[in-house]
Amino acid sequence: MSPLEAIAIGLAGLAAGTINTVVGSGTLITFPTLLAFGVPPVTANVSNTIGLVPGSVSGVVGYRRELVGQRPRVLRIGFASLIGGVIGGVLLLVLPADAFSAIVPALVGLGILLVVLQPRITRWTAARHDAMGKAPRNPVLGAWWVWPAVLLAGVYGGYFGAAQGVLLMGIMGVGIPEDLQRLNALKNVLAAIVNAVAGLLFAVVADVDWVIVLLIGVGSVIGGQLGATVGRRLPSPVLRGTIVVVGLVALTVFLVG
Repeated sequence: MSPLEAIAIGLAGLAAGTINTVVGSGTLITFPTLLAFGVPPVTANVSNTIGLVPGSVSGVVGYRRELVGQRPRVLRIGFASLIGGVIGGVLLLVLPADAFSAIVPALVGLGILLVVLQPRITRWTAARHDAMGKAPRNPVLGAWWVWPAVLLAGVYGGYFGAAQGVLLMGIMGVGIPEDLQRLNALKNVLAAIVNAVAGLLFAVVADVDWVIVLLIGVGSVIGGQLGATVGRRLPSPVLRGTIVVVGLVALTVFLVG
């Protein structure tokens, strides 16, 4: 690997760490970069997943203020991400490369739609509960379908991971009655769990390029702090718009690629 390639991969890791903390989809920067430098797809995928783990943790630390009071939610919903990440990592190792990616555009498209409609759906759901005299949904877990939906997002994240954050924000934005910035902090924790468990699996049984892991890891740690600084200052409408834009870019890349 030349010094220029090393610098480019490190910068890609920085950009990915920043984007992942704010929205998600940072893999859409690092993965194509690695492919452009001739890294085999599976090696690029597993090395990228492991390399982004420190950046995910950095983003969690940067958003720690918004995590105050969310420990019960992190523990319960985080378990869904843990299971999903393990399943997704195993699928990457045992299935053909195109088996799961065939449904990626549908998943990303659904996430974008949920983010766009989140305010309206949330208002409609709350009004329905009030009109029917039902108790509000669980303030910790949200709607009943949030836990299994987060598990499925974890499966996807463990397999590839691009736009995992978009999916998580779409799911939780509709299903959990909480401020968007606090959900963004929770998203960072869930993504970190998925990346960590899948990365641990890959480190044991997969072909990993540890130089790439180091370069992406260092860059993503710096990016995680940058993303937390920028993301916290964004009003909810701006953050939602950013999620939609990044999601549309991800969808375009998947469809064209």
